[in-house]
Amino acid sequence: MPRKAIEKKEEIVEEEKDFRIEQLFGSKTRVRLLSLFLDNAARPFYVREITRKIDAQLNSVRRELQNLIELGIILEVDGNTFKSEEEKKKKDRKKFYKANEEGPFFKELRAIMKKALVLMNKTFARALEKHGSLDLLLLTGRFVDNSDVETDLLVVGGFDQDAIEKEIATFEKEIAREVNYTFMPREEFMYRLEVKDRFVLSLIESDNVIMVNNISEKLI
Repeated sequence: MPRKAIEKKEEIVEEEKDFRIEQLFGSKTRVRLLSLFLDNAARPFYVREITRKIDAQLNSVRRELQNLIELGIILEVDGNTFKSEEEKKKKDRKKFYKANEEGPFFKELRAIMKKALVLMNKTFARALEKHGSLDLLLLTGRFVDNSDVETDLLVVGGFDQDAIEKEIATFEKEIAREVNYTFMPREEFMYRLEVKDRFVLSLIESDNVIMVNNISEKLI
């Protein structure tokens, strides 16, 4: 009697890839410009200020600004509107740019960028995990449009401070904004949670998005 062949089923685990929003928009500089302008819609910026904030080459910034102006996403505005009387006397010809809040894609693009920030935080979390144990990563503050909270990011785990600062600096360049973050070792966080520390409770009880939670289901 022929022996039946036993087929082994191989479990295929697909590794989650890092999210790169420039793959959607075609240009890292364009993405950083969009993030900067959409997150600061009412504020005007001049070109050299923009290059510093998004860490990009001047020519690349000028080219992408022109593309976004032609699409109606960004406006070139009169710099004198935002200058003091003393500054106007200097005859500075800086060109200023700001988001077109009345543009056809403004609300939709802001929604996309907000969603993208969440996905980019997943990439940030995986980067952190290479340096130690990540117990909790909580997004709040500007990530959820809550200006009443003192921090944007709560990181709990076992890390070297230099490693966190390095990854935060990289993350800030990617999203073209400064991040106010708070880091606590697990032991400190658990103690402050137990004694009902006002700061910790304010983060947990306010609007937030929990990206990683290896501490307690009660936090969700």
